[in-house]
Amino acid sequence: MYVNLVFAAFAIIGGALLVGRQRRTPGGRLDVPGVVAVSGGMLCLVYGFSNAASHSWGTPLTWGLLAAGVALLIVFAAWQARTAHPLLPPRIVLDRVRAGAYLTILVSGAGTFGVFLFLVYYMQVTLGYSAVRSGVAMLPMVVFSGAMAVLGNTRLMPRFGPGPMVIAGMLLNAAAMVWLTRIGAHSGYGAALLGPLMVIGAGMGLVFGMAAATGTFGVAPRDAGVASASINTGQQLGGSIGTALLNTIAAGATSGYLAGHVRGRPTPEMLQLAAVHGYSTVFWWCAGIFAAGAVVCGALLPCGPLTARQHGRAPAGYE
Repeated sequence: MYVNLVFAAFAIIGGALLVGRQRRTPGGRLDVPGVVAVSGGMLCLVYGFSNAASHSWGTPLTWGLLAAGVALLIVFAAWQARTAHPLLPPRIVLDRVRAGAYLTILVSGAGTFGVFLFLVYYMQVTLGYSAVRSGVAMLPMVVFSGAMAVLGNTRLMPRFGPGPMVIAGMLLNAAAMVWLTRIGAHSGYGAALLGPLMVIGAGMGLVFGMAAATGTFGVAPRDAGVASASINTGQQLGGSIGTALLNTIAAGATSGYLAGHVRGRPTPEMLQLAAVHGYSTVFWWCAGIFAAGAVVCGALLPCGPLTARQHGRAPAGYE
């Protein structure tokens, strides 16, 4: 993980040397209580899910952290409606189209980051891939994601609108997750991974391409920055929560498999089988997350091309 420090150093130096000082917006203030509330809430949620992996779901610390996280997020939402300078103005997320886009990116982040994590575990730990080989193995997903994002934004979005794109993308991801549950301790890349990776890439491209276009749709110029940032924030929050939750599920499934199949000290082969069972369990959960996302997010987003808001009216197909 230390390699990230190199990129951070370049970013800091480049920002200091190349980015000029910006004039302060008159009357603008940092929403410190909002930052504290939302950061604390997300910290409690992520740490609560992670704590369940090592201390089980029934411990008071796990439920206390999760309850504190929910309470802090409720406080954050209430504060945003009252303060004069909110971190996330309610008018941004109360719009149904944009809220649907943000929820889509949150759900997709939760499922997608789980895929990244456990596929890398599977390739490196179970199949014995090197880090470089694992990265190369992921390239088909990247290629298909980029291609479908371009196709979606230029061809599909203007014709069908965000709703069908989200439903199709989520269902493609769910199908790929079900396909990945067929992995074994000695599966080959071409037979077990290449197909699902291409399908995942296509689904991700449809979803993320839609979110980038819809998440900033119809915002006033003064809200363009926060609307765009909400897309990236939703993806990161979804990834953090999803990774913590899915890691807990994988650990529980692996431990349960060993408890049910091993008497005494497990052999390396049995440990591999237990790990693969944990990965497969996670992929089933990811399939459920994407399927639920197709229903909920698809219901929030309209069909048909979006039109620019005028005089406070909603776009066609959105009322």
